[in-house]
This record gives sequence, structure tokens and C-alpha cells, in this order.
Amino acid sequence: MRHRARSAKLGRTAAHRKALYRNLVTSLLEHERIETTDTKAKEVRRLADRMITLGKRGTLHARRQALSVIRKREITAKVFDDLAERFRSRPGGYTRVLKVRRRIGDAAPLSIVELVEGPPPPEPEKKKKTAKKASRKKTG
Repeated sequence: MRHRARSAKLGRTAAHRKALYRNLVTSLLEHERIETTDTKAKEVRRLADRMITLGKRGTLHARRQALSVIRKREITAKVFDDLAERFRSRPGGYTRVLKVRRRIGDAAPLSIVELVEGPPPPEPEKKKKTAKKASRKKTG
């Protein structure tokens, strides 16, 4: 019976599964969008939401808990600084899973996992005004 058994085993050992999820969460928080299979996407969504919630908490204990999952210190800093501010007013649900297609090799259903509020749009570049040079007549 599967009573209260939350995650799929994915045909991996516990250590391999944990490493896989840690890698996927780190990649998602770094790039803010990844493509993976449906079952992996659903698990990564849970962990990523938890990491952003820890970032919103902002304490030293929360940072150490996040570092136990996220593999890179600079990504943890991004979660606690940038993402925590971006999602400050949102009570949860920081990620979305969009079903995309089936993989050609094994027909596995693929999904895109992305953060709900994407990165802030880049500021539009100001066009440089090219001043026309006045042609001077040479005297002399």
C-alpha cells in the first residue's frame, strides 16, 4: 500500500534520487526554467517552493537548511536576496509546471518547470542619437 508515500522512486536508490533532486532544484533556481519529465517536475516543484520559502524566512538557520539542498552558494545567495524579495507578497506557489511534449526516444511526457514571476524584464536600451556632422567648406 502507498499510504502517505509522497515521492516516486524513479527506479533509483535513495542517494541517487536525492542527488538528482538537488541538481534539478539548483538548476531551476539558477536558470529559473528547466525541462524535465513530468514526475521529476512535480517533485522539483515541491523542493523549489520550499527553498524560496526558506529564503523569505531569511534566518541563519533557514540559510543552512537551504544550503543542505542547493549545491552552489551563489544560488543560495540569489534565493535569499533576489527571489525572496521578488516573491515577498506571494503566499506560496512560486513555480508552475507546463506539460510540453513527449520525448522522441522513449515517449516520456516532458514538462517545463519555471518560476511564476520570471526575471524582471531588461531595461530597454536607449538609442544613441547620431548627430550628423555639418560639412565644412575649406577656405583657403
